[in-house]
Amino acid sequence: MRFLAVTDFHGNYDKAIDILHKAGAGGNPPGVDGTLIAGDLTEFGPVEKAKQIIDMLPRPILAVPGNCDPKEIVRLLEREDVCLHRERITFDGITFVGIGGSNPTPFGTPFELSEDEIRKTLEELVKGVKGPMVLISHAPPKGYQDRIPNGVHVGSEAVAQLGPKFKVIVCGHIHEDPGISKMGDTIVVNPGVASEGNAAIVEIDEKGNAKAELIKG
Repeated sequence: MRFLAVTDFHGNYDKAIDILHKAGAGGNPPGVDGTLIAGDLTEFGPVEKAKQIIDMLPRPILAVPGNCDPKEIVRLLEREDVCLHRERITFDGITFVGIGGSNPTPFGTPFELSEDEIRKTLEELVKGVKGPMVLISHAPPKGYQDRIPNGVHVGSEAVAQLGPKFKVIVCGHIHEDPGISKMGDTIVVNPGVASEGNAAIVEIDEKGNAKAELIKG
């Protein structure tokens, strides 16, 4: 399965068509099997604005909110049948797990969760899953694609703790540290800020063999 992965539009969708073109996802049929959205569809709302980007991207779409999205955005994502926040869904033997918002920040943004809440949610979602899993998390795992300019890692400790259970983690949140890294056998992908034309392609097969590449704006 080949997915377009995007994050951090922050309400600016001007580069979406360029991303689709570079990903080969703008055709009919599109050159991807769906889209993974790792949060911050809006810049503190309005919630309904997110529908604009949902309508532009190839379906099926699996989306989680970011810390700069109002919590009410979950209801929109549910109405649009794209919500993966606190949910899991299986396609072709691959289980996709989602957790939106972020671990606490110094800024008091609208959608923040405690590390304990993130941990308990993920533990419940992975319980009983036998095949390969992909995590869509707005917050990166601490220590991976989460470094801010002063060199401090600000990702989620809970995501890092549960991270090895997944074949791929698609995240965002930290604009300054896009890229692809490895956490043991887990591929961590921060596609970069989509409002600047950045994205990624993530491929995974039913056995869990995975790879990713960045699309740069």
